[in-house]
Amino acid sequence: MTTHPAQSERDALREGGEPAAATGRDAWCMPGPDGFAACALSGAECTVAEARRFTRTTLEAWRMCPHLADNAVLVVSELVSNALRHGAADPLDMGFNFLSEERFCHAWLALTRQERGVLCAVSDGGTRAPVLRPQEALAESGRGLHLVNQLSDSWGWTPPDHSGKTVWATVMSRG
Repeated sequence: MTTHPAQSERDALREGGEPAAATGRDAWCMPGPDGFAACALSGAECTVAEARRFTRTTLEAWRMCPHLADNAVLVVSELVSNALRHGAADPLDMGFNFLSEERFCHAWLALTRQERGVLCAVSDGGTRAPVLRPQEALAESGRGLHLVNQLSDSWGWTPPDHSGKTVWATVMSRG
């Protein structure tokens, strides 16, 4: 699977402007049977709250530190909100004969325990890559990916195709 890491200010500062790449053991680590949890996202009004509860409960069961769990819950909240807002597949694009205003969400939240943190991933049917836009002081929205960028150690996405994309973020413990 090919993924595209998001360019952040932190990434630009590493190694003379080039994003730091994981190597060796840190590049890929398969979790044990108790290190993976996933849930389907319905697209209902309560979906974001349910995703937060699922994340908090899972990280508590994994005995993750409270600060890491707090950050991961906020990251998941933003990723799920974005999936619901921007990632719903358009029925016309999918070949269905629904009105263009009707949209549906088939999305998943997956959490993967890592040695010092958690990988949070949200897959949806959207075919557009996420965009980190400049913040506008008076805007009522548009801050979600900025929060993800600040609270996560890295984030990115898989290339969108006809089946959608996955937006992911890693949240690591400090110290």
